[in-house]
Amino acid sequence: MSAQKGKDLLIKLSDGAGGFDTVAGLRTRQLSFNAETVDVTNADSAGRWRELLAGAGMRRAALVGSGVFKDAGSDARMRSVFFDGAIESLQVVIPDFGRVEGLFQITSLEYRGDHAGEVTFEMTLESAGALAFTAL
Repeated sequence: MSAQKGKDLLIKLSDGAGGFDTVAGLRTRQLSFNAETVDVTNADSAGRWRELLAGAGMRRAALVGSGVFKDAGSDARMRSVFFDGAIESLQVVIPDFGRVEGLFQITSLEYRGDHAGEVTFEMTLESAGALAFTAL
């Protein structure tokens, strides 16, 4: 697989009608998957090596993105989702890999602005249920 353009990693928010809208103006994005382990090591563990219980533990995904809003409507939508504490359907398109889709909640929304520049934002989203993966 050759290198992909970072701008092609897309984060899309449900439009409420069965489709998805790309979240406005993200300049940087990161998707991470994590799984907790369940240690089942005991006195009979071979050589005192740690043993883990397969398929157990909590799995989660986190999305972090920053950039600029493309218009007042997308800014208002993200603010509303955050302040309502809403859990929304999200889709992440990973170029030449696949799509991850599921429920997420915005857990952090930050705004910043430089005196001679535009207002930017940074947001963090955490998974709130099972995620589905579809290969491209």
